[in-house]
Formats: sequence, C-alpha cells, structure tokens
Amino acid sequence: MTTAPPRHGPVANDVGHDLLVGLDVTQRAAVTSDAAPLAILAGAGSGKTRVLTRRIAWLAVNGRIDPQHVLAVTFTRKAAGELVARLARLGVRRQVTAGTFHAIALAQLRRRQTDRDRAMPAILERKARVLVPMLSVKGAEAALRAGELAGEIEWAKARLVGPEGYEAAVAQAHRETPRPAAEVATIYARYEREKRHRGLVDFDDLIWWCADALENDEGFQATQRWRFRHLFVDEFQDVSPAQLRLVRAWLGDRADLCVVGDGDQAIYGFSGADAGYLTRFGRHFPGAGMVRLGANYRSSPQVVAAATAVLRASGADVPAVHAPGADGPPPAVTAYPSDDDEARGVATRIRAGHGPDRPWSSFAVLVRTNAQSAAFEESLRREGVPFRVRGGGRFLERPEVRTALDALAATARRAPARPFADHLTDLVSDAAEAPEERREHVEALARLGREYLAADGGAGSLDGFRAYLDTALRGDGDGDVRTDAVELLTFHRAKGLEFPVVFVTGVERGLVPISHADTPAEVAEERRLLYVAVSRAERELHVSWAEQRTIGLRTYRRTPSPWLAAIEATLPDFVPDPVPARDAGRAARDRLDAARDRKARAARPGAATADFPPPDAELLAALVEWRRNLARASSVPAFVIFHDSTLAAVAGVRPRTREALLALPGIGPVKAERHGDTLLELIGRHVADALRPSPDGHATPD
Repeated sequence: MTTAPPRHGPVANDVGHDLLVGLDVTQRAAVTSDAAPLAILAGAGSGKTRVLTRRIAWLAVNGRIDPQHVLAVTFTRKAAGELVARLARLGVRRQVTAGTFHAIALAQLRRRQTDRDRAMPAILERKARVLVPMLSVKGAEAALRAGELAGEIEWAKARLVGPEGYEAAVAQAHRETPRPAAEVATIYARYEREKRHRGLVDFDDLIWWCADALENDEGFQATQRWRFRHLFVDEFQDVSPAQLRLVRAWLGDRADLCVVGDGDQAIYGFSGADAGYLTRFGRHFPGAGMVRLGANYRSSPQVVAAATAVLRASGADVPAVHAPGADGPPPAVTAYPSDDDEARGVATRIRAGHGPDRPWSSFAVLVRTNAQSAAFEESLRREGVPFRVRGGGRFLERPEVRTALDALAATARRAPARPFADHLTDLVSDAAEAPEERREHVEALARLGREYLAADGGAGSLDGFRAYLDTALRGDGDGDVRTDAVELLTFHRAKGLEFPVVFVTGVERGLVPISHADTPAEVAEERRLLYVAVSRAERELHVSWAEQRTIGLRTYRRTPSPWLAAIEATLPDFVPDPVPARDAGRAARDRLDAARDRKARAARPGAATADFPPPDAELLAALVEWRRNLARASSVPAFVIFHDSTLAAVAGVRPRTREALLALPGIGPVKAERHGDTLLELIGRHVADALRPSPDGHATPD
C-alpha cells in the first residue's frame, strides 16, 4: 500500500499559514495531519466543513495534492456546492470534483459508455413508475404501497442484497416490512426484470454498476484512479455497504483517503447506513489515523451540556466538548396536559418570541414523526404564524393522508346512512396492522376527525370534514412560499441544520424512543436521534412532552422519555434523585434483564403452564372476545394480534402496569404501545368486578 507524499518539513516550514489562522488545536491537527487514511471525528458544531476545506486547500498550497485530482464526495448537492465555493474563497483556483455518490457514479458511467460508443440506459427517477403496474390496487393506495416497496428495495440495495437474499437479510436484521417479506422479495425480483426489459437503471444501480466497472474493467479502473488520486468523503457515518464498496473501488490499493463524520449523529441505520465504517475506521482501513475535533462553536454552553447529557446517560464514555460561545438561557422542559396543549403552547411561545431582532426563521419545531405535524400546522395557523413544512410536505398533501381520505370516501359511498364517527372507527381499525408510517397518519387524521365532530355538534359528514380540514390546515397564513417562516420538520430532516431557537417536541415514551425500536442497536440510534434534535439549537432549547396523547380515536396516558431526565439534570434548579444516576441505571438494567429472563423462560415448551399461574377463566374469555372482535375489524387472523399462550399468561398474571405486560411472552414494545392500555383496562375492570360485594355482603379479594 502506498502512502501520502512525504512531508517537506515541520509545519513551521510549510506555506499557507493563513489557512491555519483561527483554527483551534484539534482543527489544526486535522488540517495538517500526515495520516493516511485519516478519519476526522467532527461532532455537532465543530466546524467540519471548515476543516475539510482548509485541509484540501492546505495540502494543495503545500504541493501535496493537485486539486484537479481531488474527488470530494458528499451526500447532498448543497453540501457539494458549499464545499466548492469555500475552496474558491480559500484560493484553490483549480476546480476539484465534488458531488454526491450517485452524481459522480453517473458521470463516470456516462464517460465509460461514450468511450465504448454505447448508449447510456435511461435513468428511472421514480421506482413507482415500474412498481405501480405490478400491484393489484389502484389510485392513491397503489402510489402509497409503491413508495413503501421502493423504500424496501433501496434498503436492500444499500445493504448489497439482491431479491434472492432479501428474506434472509430482513430476518437477520429483525426488520419490519410493509408487506410480508416473501411478497416484497417477489416484487423486488419482478421490478429488476422489468427494468432490464425496458433498458432502465435506477439510482441505486449506479452505485453497484460503477463499483462493478471499477473492479472488473481494467481500462476504466486505470482512467478513474489516475484522474482521482485524492479521495475525501463527508458524513462518513451515513455510508452504506454499497457506498463503501464504491469508495474502495475508487481508492484501490492506495491510502490517500480522508473522511469526516460523527458517530453520534448516525441516524440512518434504518435505511441501510452502517456507522461502524466510521467508528471502527481503523479496523476497516488498517494503519489509519484519527483526529477528534473538540469544540462546539454553534451552540451555547447550556445547549451543549444538554445534548452531551443525552449521550452520556447511556453509560458511554463521551469525551468532554468545549463550548466557547456566550452563555444562553438554560433549556426549558415543559410537560403539557395533552398533545393539543403542547401544539398550542409551542405556537404561543413562538408568537411571543417573534420580534424585529428575531424573525420567524429563527424558530424551528422538531417532531419525531411526520404525522405529529398536523397539530402544529393547525396551531401555528391559528396563531397567524407563517411556517414551512420541510421534507415530507404538508399533512394534507402526503400520500398516506390522501389514501386515508379516499378510504373514508369509499366507506361513505357504500354506507351513506352510517354516522361519520363509525366511518372513522372503521378507518382506524383497518389500519391497525398497516405499516407504521401509514398507521400514524391515519391516527392523526382520526384525531382531527374527532375534533371536527366536537365542533360540528352533530352526526358529521365527509364533506363537512373536508371543509373543516381546509379551514384548519389550509389557511392563508401558512407561509409555505415565504422565506421568513418557522421551520416545521422531523428530527431526521433537521440533521445538518441549525436555528437560534428550537422546540423539540413529543419527548415521551412511544415517540422518543419510538415504539417499534426493539433491538439495542435501534434504541441506541433513537438516542442519537434525540441528540441530533437537541444539538440543532444555537441559543434557546425548549423540550416538551404531553401527559396525554390522542392516537386515533383514543386518548392515552403518556410518560416522559427515559432520556428526558438527563436533560433536566443539566438545569440549574435540578434536584437530584436520592438514588445515584448510575445506581438507578443499573437498577433499570436489572429490571430489564429480569424481564428478558422471564420472557425467555416463557418461550420454552410448557412455559405457559409451568411459569405462570392458571388463567382466570372469565378474564381469559373477555380477552379472547376482545381479540376476536379486533381481528374481525382488522381483517387479520386472531393470532396476529396475540397468540393463545400470550392471552393465557395475561389472564394468569393479571399485570397492572406496562412494565409487567412487557415481561410476558409475546408482548414487545410495539404491541404494548398498540394494545397495552386496552389490556390494562380489561384487567382492571375484571379485578374491580371481582372485588364487588357478593350477595352475602362480603367482597371477594383478588
């Protein structure tokens, strides 16, 4: 393996000292390091783009690299443009090549096809064009399902998984799929065949194809490796196996690779990224060097302390982060009585905080899921606050919502005499086993339906509901086309952005962490996601949760996120719990381990009878009847909701808390979130009945 060009002397003898002015010790070390390969660990606000561009410029001015032979890979076109613009301002006259993985792969493949006098296949920009005709459904439902399947195909291709290996890969990853894995694999295979038949390639194919060509076409390989001798990759924690393969193909047996990233902001594992390529960089690139940037120049010390506390609460060894900025106010942590109160409270605070020196664009409202945005859109509009929904589009424009409204219209046509409330109930029941994103939007729409019925005061109608939605969510004050507007976006969409004032909302169990995060890796990614959200704030941070949240047509009691206490502990008026945090964490882990042990015992043959009390016959009958009705309404087999052995264990143990439910076989976080309150209500009702006085005047103890 070759190494980077030798140094011509110590830094003092190098030129380009002006490029080092204003850098702190760690930034200067990253800019001037001789290590190759090199990983620069750049936390939130640490100046990673500044360091990356200064490094390229410093190496160029010292004659160690030729800018014309630099390939800089980013994840967005905006980042690529910013990198080139900064390099120009730093005096790098010769143009470097910068772009996204897909854009660079496409350009290289086009050149290859031209050199071989062959036409480039047409690019399929939207997988739905091929997928929709394969589906048995039509209209908005087909578009929505095609989008879900496209996401699965993209995940598989990012993980270097073909149709034949999809089912095994899903099982190994414990991945929830929008349709049965076998069905997705079949459609994936049909999709690939249809693309080939039409002479199309999608964006994922570009990564595979370019890597194949570099590995197997010696002429193409020699040309590209001669042209690009110095490789820089931004946001390396977001690289997928397919993208890493392409990086290695570009690099060959050379060592001239510099990557920048932050393992604490690795939040795209669900889409195929593998942060281990950065966090274990030396294992993947032996002999590599590593420099960690040590300061956060973006946020106030108070915000930095809160963000760091989120990471440290896991017990991980998180290095101290220097926050040289001016002091700001301590984070505000607010518990609202309900999710509606939360939305109204946030809108009111933004309205009060706006002024000549604080435009609307100073504020951002972050939500964990897209479906949460509906309540905030409504409240901001009512307050006359202009806002912009970034990413998924406004609530009523999303395919999940359009599909749900189409379903409501269909049921209203079939049974025009039924009350509108019944149609809402059917809509929620039909979506009970739908993919998470779709179900959340249906439940948010049902919540708006309940608000409409309360305002209407009568039986309601579909036309009346549509008019209510137009009024509540499509007002003139939404500010979508204005530049000065409050940003409303998800935690994921907020990555890479920053705002003077940030509201991080819904920080409660079921959302933070999300209810379907089952594995340790998924929970760890959820913690990093909260860190990303909190660290978007420059000066003011507002964190909130709701004691009650309406999901669909039911209102549930909620509890704060287990990670909220870490943020509260940074507040100046915080009173510590008598139990040391470390001991409390250990106790929580002990309880979790005990629950896992009980579930493991319950999974063994005969466990239902050996480890649990005999089921109460009346309670078991009530549970079976409830399951039968729900299964019929959801058009799914009864065992999909709960297995017989699970109901028997519930009827025997009669748990009274969510934690006790989670200790039983067949009940994980998703099902506990979905059905837990109903189960506890049934159990509580049965126990209350059992305690009623008998005809002889005596109560029968439980």
